[in-house]
Amino acid sequence: MTEHRILRGIDFARTGDHRSRPLLLDLYLPESAQQQKMTGNLRPAIVHFHGGGWRIGERSSLGPVFDGFGLSPFEVLVEAGFVVASADYRLSGEAHFPAQLHDAQAAVRWLRDNAVEHGIDPGRIYAWGDSAGGHLASLVGLVADADSRVAAVAAWYPPTDLNRMVEQALPDAVARASDQGSREELLVGAPLAAEPAMAAAASPVSYVRPGAPPFLLVHGTADRFVPAAQSQSLADQLQKAGADVELLLIDGADHMWSLPDGSRAAAEKAMAATVTFFRRQSGVP
Repeated sequence: MTEHRILRGIDFARTGDHRSRPLLLDLYLPESAQQQKMTGNLRPAIVHFHGGGWRIGERSSLGPVFDGFGLSPFEVLVEAGFVVASADYRLSGEAHFPAQLHDAQAAVRWLRDNAVEHGIDPGRIYAWGDSAGGHLASLVGLVADADSRVAAVAAWYPPTDLNRMVEQALPDAVARASDQGSREELLVGAPLAAEPAMAAAASPVSYVRPGAPPFLLVHGTADRFVPAAQSQSLADQLQKAGADVELLLIDGADHMWSLPDGSRAAAEKAMAATVTFFRRQSGVP
């Protein structure tokens, strides 16, 4: 196992009145990062955004179910040759969209601005997120911004088209975007049916473009919170735009890779696919 260290609670941006509200990230570094910086052998980096329906959640977590599997995803990626940053962002109880996107972009900019200090290759910065974080990672990859550009995106069960969440929901859905006070409504600050333009503005599918970075979309077919059709919709649009996109549907898996037998097989499959994808994109053997 590669020795690594964690720099916790790095202040990467400030928001709010008088810029007094800090946004924090945790940085996972291999112990060899300092030596690599000195030799010029720079590492690729991944910025992770957590899930939680934009309402809850925190950096360095992939949700209670996944965290309970004990897979140590950030350490796995460090072992695979990456620096990993896991960043907080303002939740919907504090600010409506696009504040969350602006915070995610700020995390990427911080990593690029501090790349030399931490032995990172600024041309090989990637975005990864789960659920609401997958939504943000997808937006970071698609919304044109030179300073916060990323070279590839991996998104696990991301909401991608808020206006189609209701029609695509499974019959046994636990939550629907049309519910009063839904996660999606709280994100945009209005019922989606009443403000379809606001929902579209918060949807990654609205920003698909030629020249989009490579994408890996991973989704469980039994997801009762975010239907797998959301990943399929984004994959279809990316393909039409000529982008490189991989769609992995994991049969029978619910949100956070829950399986009827309680095993972590789906989580392991998703993690392995994500490591393989980022290795291929970065050229890491």
